[in-house]
Amino acid sequence: MPQPILLATWSFGLKAVEAGWPHLASSLDAVEQGCRACEADPEVMTVGYGGYPDLSGQVSLDASIMRSPRECGSVCYVRRFMHPVSIARLVMEKTPHVLLAGEGAERFAAQCGLRPTEILTDAARKAWEDWRRNHPESDTRLCAGGVPPANVEERRPPQSDLPANEYHDTVGVLALDATGGLAGACSTSGLPFKLPGRVGDSPIIGHGLYVDPAAGAAVATGTGELVMGLCGSFLAVELMRRGASPVEAALEVIRRVTAEYDLHENHQVGLITLTPTGEWSCAALRPGFKVAVRSPERNELVGCTATLLT
Repeated sequence: MPQPILLATWSFGLKAVEAGWPHLASSLDAVEQGCRACEADPEVMTVGYGGYPDLSGQVSLDASIMRSPRECGSVCYVRRFMHPVSIARLVMEKTPHVLLAGEGAERFAAQCGLRPTEILTDAARKAWEDWRRNHPESDTRLCAGGVPPANVEERRPPQSDLPANEYHDTVGVLALDATGGLAGACSTSGLPFKLPGRVGDSPIIGHGLYVDPAAGAAVATGTGELVMGLCGSFLAVELMRRGASPVEAALEVIRRVTAEYDLHENHQVGLITLTPTGEWSCAALRPGFKVAVRSPERNELVGCTATLLT
């Protein structure tokens, strides 16, 4: 059997792998607990509690979880529950559906015994107020058809005094347990100050996350719209199924992004790829993407294996 391993996106992924590691007897438990740790952390401003709100001042959360094509679940536009990844798991385990949205997802969560809570922090509210003060109501270009506000870990949010390395993106977690079981999950509050109702790649199976126990797993982060047009995580797993190495598969998805889109300097896409034997890699559009790695021999944050642009 391969050695167990836990991987997570960005520098706050260290919190995810720390929280998930004790649960790695089950890869599914590990990825859920990893995402939950970031969802509950108010310092992570693009995931869960503390996530930046949309243009209207409301936080909306998206998440997905997956073990195989027949075992997956997701939710989007959740506004009253802190842990969308756990709701996604309940969708997977208790319903015949894959994706629940908005009020329907929240009603289902309440029926399953989860308790609603306020997820907009004072810090996130202040950031939104500052942003709105500098961007009048009529100026929705940044969210509607233009380049979204900063969504790269190394860049500051608009009008924020936060250190550059404190701004992050989707948390994506992949795991391989000691029995050879693969699983993945991802969770996000989406682009800061987005148009209300915007949903990115994270809760869409095959876009932000895909797991096939026979071929591998992939999770994506960055500008969701660039991933969605290519079914990025599904593409990466299919490339591995056809013989590509993890780094070749991740890089090919990034190459497709550069070929299909007019890119702005704020655009970023990063992928982690993992095989059923424990081989893994990552690739990104630009430098700055980091991966947290936890295994019996490693517990560290590493830079991206390969990038296409400088």
